[in-house]
Amino acid sequence: MRATHAFWLAGRQATGETAFDVTSPWDGRVVGAVSVPTEAQVEEAVAAAYAVRDEFAATPAHVRAAALDHVSRRLAERTEEIARLISAENGKPMKWARGEVGRAVSVFRFASEEARRFNGGEAQRLDTDAGGQGRLAFTRRFPKGVVLGIAPFNFPLNLCAHKVAPAIAAGAPIVLKPAPATPLSALVLGELLAETELPAGSWSVLPVPNDRMPALVQDERLPVISFTGSEKVGYAIMDSVPRKHCTLELGGNGAAVVLADFASDEDLDRAANRIATFSNYQGGQSCISVQRVIADASVYDRLLPRIVAAVEAQVTGDPSDDATDVGPLVSEDAAQRVESWVNEAVEAGATLHTGGERDGASYAPTVLTDVPADVTISCEEVFGPVLTVQKVNGEEEAFAAVNDSKYGLQAGVFTHDLQTAFRAHRALEVGGVVVGDVPSYRADQMPYGGAKQSGVGREGVRFAMEDYTYERVMVLTGLAL
Repeated sequence: MRATHAFWLAGRQATGETAFDVTSPWDGRVVGAVSVPTEAQVEEAVAAAYAVRDEFAATPAHVRAAALDHVSRRLAERTEEIARLISAENGKPMKWARGEVGRAVSVFRFASEEARRFNGGEAQRLDTDAGGQGRLAFTRRFPKGVVLGIAPFNFPLNLCAHKVAPAIAAGAPIVLKPAPATPLSALVLGELLAETELPAGSWSVLPVPNDRMPALVQDERLPVISFTGSEKVGYAIMDSVPRKHCTLELGGNGAAVVLADFASDEDLDRAANRIATFSNYQGGQSCISVQRVIADASVYDRLLPRIVAAVEAQVTGDPSDDATDVGPLVSEDAAQRVESWVNEAVEAGATLHTGGERDGASYAPTVLTDVPADVTISCEEVFGPVLTVQKVNGEEEAFAAVNDSKYGLQAGVFTHDLQTAFRAHRALEVGGVVVGDVPSYRADQMPYGGAKQSGVGREGVRFAMEDYTYERVMVLTGLAL
């Protein structure tokens, strides 16, 4: 008999009455069994978080910082073990799984640093008008309350870290719901949190099925919701609780623009290699993977064959093999969806340059051109290893093509010109513009989030802490300023 993984209820391990299997998308083997919290246990976790909210908000900064430091160190110590777990449950190649653990190490370290300097207070003289003589306003930030963190499958450790670490740093209790397909990494995170001195009840990791999520969303004791996932689910959450604070990171269809001045052989080789790598990393299952390449007509004919060759050079196969660049998608259903979108585009007149084949949950890295504007793959987030390439005439047309999307998460602009970079920053309707590289770059301390249908609010440790807190002013009277 295989062991069943316990979940974490108010800082302690617990098991429910049922369990479910976590399977590898690569070979279908059972990676582990996970116990499911009962409704009574979920209630206990929420009640405990709500009860401890004032105590946790008043916890000294050094206590929270020490706990975050501890988790960061322990993640680093267990990098290989956790990377193999991510790869097994998610299908992520080991090179990317190790990178994910490294990023989570940084997230908890950044959170520890922010915990020590956040909420230092800001003083403002009010005697700028006669009525404010002798008065001083002092402003601090306080937690809005318990955070409900809902994490996706594609970064099963690091996107949990982006919920948990800022909450702890800000002194806000958190109830974390990991994705049902990939809960094991989050449960390891629970192991490390349990080694700290954080107050009981200040955190829980509850692998409840998605059909039980609405009850958590509606619970008035959870006034802050941080969700990463699909546009449909994210906006359904926000629409259902209009008086709650929702941070939504909802994905996109990232564009990489290659402009006329990025034209040397070295330039085009770099652009092609970066585009090929980051259209296919994580199996294309990243909100900021390259889905669209928008190339100036003056470089298009030299860039396209380079992109095709670089995509064909991606090593596909077993994610546990260190040589593998592209593993399977999270499920066969996901791969079938990608297959159907590519087939629709080809039937509508798109040209298939490479790829276009599915084997179970794996889909071959694919490049398309001449894609009609009204097919699904042009309008939606593919979340798979598929790349479209289009030709444009000049910067203005290129930027208009980027903006011709309901999404606006990040964009990459390959240019050497500083003025062009600033024009891109002003013109592109996205949350982030990466100059000289693909849109797939994210530093975990920077503000991260989108415009239009890519969500609301920002992640990135300090920016998430600001989302989880509010300003409260205190006015002091009768002072000799």
